[in-house]
Amino acid sequence: MIPSDILRPSLSPPNAGLRILMAEDHADTAKSTALLLELDGHEVYLAENGASALEVAECTDPDVVLLDIGLPDMDGYEVAKKLKARNTVKCPLLIAITGYGRDEDKRQSAEAGIDLHWVKPVDPALLQNVLKQLQNVVAS
Repeated sequence: MIPSDILRPSLSPPNAGLRILMAEDHADTAKSTALLLELDGHEVYLAENGASALEVAECTDPDVVLLDIGLPDMDGYEVAKKLKARNTVKCPLLIAITGYGRDEDKRQSAEAGIDLHWVKPVDPALLQNVLKQLQNVVAS
């Protein structure tokens, strides 16, 4: 369940899938997750490192960013801070999906402005449910 204080309105048309950016350096994880999300009607953009994630975000204005913390060029915390600092109409929902699960990692996620911190492997049904909740908010 998404806490109501982190749901943000989107510019996506009602009943449309969400625009989702996935920053993940493990190709198989990125491709399989993208396939799942596309089957649910979402538009998915992939980035294999932090710099490309920031570039893709500028071009696509995503509704959601699925963010690995252990990216090769800059960590996910830094990517999140840079996304939050952009001067855009909206800030995407930021979800860390990472192998980093210590309390310190979760604290750093919160400090970086990451809305949800999930430890891999994430149950696909959980991801689908959260995205559906956000999609319902967008459509209302």
